[in-house]
Amino acid sequence: MADKRMTAQQAVARIEDGMTVGIGGWGPRRKPMALVRELLRSPVRDLTVVAYGGADVGMLCAAGKVKKLVFAFVSLDFIPLEPYFRAARQAGSLDVMEIDEGMLMLGLKAAAMRVPYIPTRIGLGTDVLRHNPEIRVVASPYDDRDWVAMPALQLDVALLHVDSADARGVCQIKGPDLYMDDLFARAAGAAYVSCDELVESSYFEQADEARYVFWERAQTSGVVHAPGGAHPSACAPLYGFDAAHFKTYAASAREAGGWQQYYDQYVACGEAEYLSRVGGVESIRKLPLPVF
Repeated sequence: MADKRMTAQQAVARIEDGMTVGIGGWGPRRKPMALVRELLRSPVRDLTVVAYGGADVGMLCAAGKVKKLVFAFVSLDFIPLEPYFRAARQAGSLDVMEIDEGMLMLGLKAAAMRVPYIPTRIGLGTDVLRHNPEIRVVASPYDDRDWVAMPALQLDVALLHVDSADARGVCQIKGPDLYMDDLFARAAGAAYVSCDELVESSYFEQADEARYVFWERAQTSGVVHAPGGAHPSACAPLYGFDAAHFKTYAASAREAGGWQQYYDQYVACGEAEYLSRVGGVESIRKLPLPVF
């Protein structure tokens, strides 16, 4: 079996200027932040980013790496609008496709199914169509109704974070919600996955563990062992999101030169030093899970 283990640097080195990059997770939950930080350290630019966004999108916007954003929201939950995304949006520095959460899911599903679009009622009668003229309405061949034809959101690369993975690319998510990570993996030409725990393949021979595997290992192009790699977002059931760190991050957006200061302290230092500066993996593992 192929050994797909690699470093974050090796994974990000496969991303080129102008690519379309899907980022899994949801707002402040299970974002592949170690991979995003490595992408921030790279020279890559002019990306089209597809995401249910959180700080991943905000940081990439702050760093000037995003040319176009395809999104349903960009939020930190208890901070409703991600601050660096807000600044970029208000400055008009992004091309955007702003769509409904369900439309984004259907666009990923269409790409995963290798079909050009999926018909849906979502978006009919809304400004989504007025602001996104590239999304077309088609007539049904079976009745006299019109349907929104949500186009496939084809990804060059997907970046994901999971609880556990093995060297072959078998990935496990035990949190209460998969979000759309399986669709991101299948919609992408290559999927690079960071994991909190790297396990032996025999681990997945247990039925109770195998049932938390949601996509085929063939869809996983590379596995990066990154304990605490979702921080400051959550990775349930291992740890919750770091509200204090998010508050520090959001406060930096209100200060002159705030992004550069945040970047210098928490990104430029490298991942090992980042983990040390936020209290270490043991401290991250003690972050309480959010209750909704």
